[in-house]
Amino acid sequence: MRDLLRRLRAEWQLTATAREERRRDARGLPTTDPGIERFVDEGIEWLGRAQDNARTRDGGVSRDYSLLRGWNSSYPETTGYIVPTLLDYARLRGVDEPRQRARRMLDWFVRIQLPGGGFQGGLVDATPVVPVTFNTGQILLGLVAGVVAFDAYRDAAIDAADFLAHSLDPDGCWRRHPTPFARPGEKAYETHVSWGLLEADRVFPDRGYGEAALRQVRWAITHQQPNGWVARCCLNDPRHPLTHTLGYFLRGVVEAFRWSEDEVFLAAARRTADGLLGCIDDEGRLPGRLDRNWRAVVDWVCLTGSVQIAHSWLLLYRYTADTAYRDAAYRANRYVRRSMHVDGDPARRGGIKGAFPVDGGYGGYEFLNWAVKFAIDANLLEQAIRDGAGGV
Repeated sequence: MRDLLRRLRAEWQLTATAREERRRDARGLPTTDPGIERFVDEGIEWLGRAQDNARTRDGGVSRDYSLLRGWNSSYPETTGYIVPTLLDYARLRGVDEPRQRARRMLDWFVRIQLPGGGFQGGLVDATPVVPVTFNTGQILLGLVAGVVAFDAYRDAAIDAADFLAHSLDPDGCWRRHPTPFARPGEKAYETHVSWGLLEADRVFPDRGYGEAALRQVRWAITHQQPNGWVARCCLNDPRHPLTHTLGYFLRGVVEAFRWSEDEVFLAAARRTADGLLGCIDDEGRLPGRLDRNWRAVVDWVCLTGSVQIAHSWLLLYRYTADTAYRDAAYRANRYVRRSMHVDGDPARRGGIKGAFPVDGGYGGYEFLNWAVKFAIDANLLEQAIRDGAGGV
């Protein structure tokens, strides 16, 4: 009876737009693929609207557009890694607006950086305001891109990188500054934080950032099973990790290989990448949560995780020439492209939902800014590979 009442209450709270989106998804994915160029352009436009419509109107990007609540407050963590995406797009397309949007985001980071160099977790108006390892690492990616693009933000980037490097425990795990907004415990997916330190090392060599990053990745891969599945790799259910957090883990390990050329990291990346290959179907559908035997435990797709993994598959294809990675990535990207609205309501047009269908168990009824960011990145790399280029 309690479950029935909960479902009835949830149904009553749905808006007409939410019900419309649910009905649309219940019919299945549209058959039409808008193509990479239009998909990317629409995504960039949506990120601009998300910046302009953030409730806090501060230069950051709204965490999401919810079909139940509308636009949200700015989200420092994901705004951090949106910056490099906008700068890449501006360079590739020869346009200036995304570059100027990225600069507004960077100026905002300087204003909200905490003493000691860290950045808060959660929405910008959430409490408590405490420095968090993961969020700082994602913002560091943006700050380093800002240093390269604008020859500015050096102090903020160094302070953030120092915060991360100096707070790493001797065994390679970050434990001192966990987020208050996720399940407590060690997180193998913080390899994605290490990627931020690797980017910082490229710009600020001889400060030890690269070696600190590799120490963390070495710790993280000790939690990898022989079949490539990863323990301690989820926000809230370590037994059944999201493809989103598996995607974070995988990208960090790939980046450790790219920085160090250490075959240990390539082998580790391939173990996880190969395990995921067995989970995607011919249409490009990748289940949103997977158990330790790579079996699906949910019937919905985490769209964010799909494109994150697609991007890493494409990077691995460049290094290994294994066409299984390329072909799986193309299928995953196409699946997500087909989920996008490319006309109609501006709040939904160009956005990417947390899950397909929209009432799935990740970002339910929300269009997430990081889903759009990762989708743009994966599709730009796909286009580069199709064009015979080395990547973006």
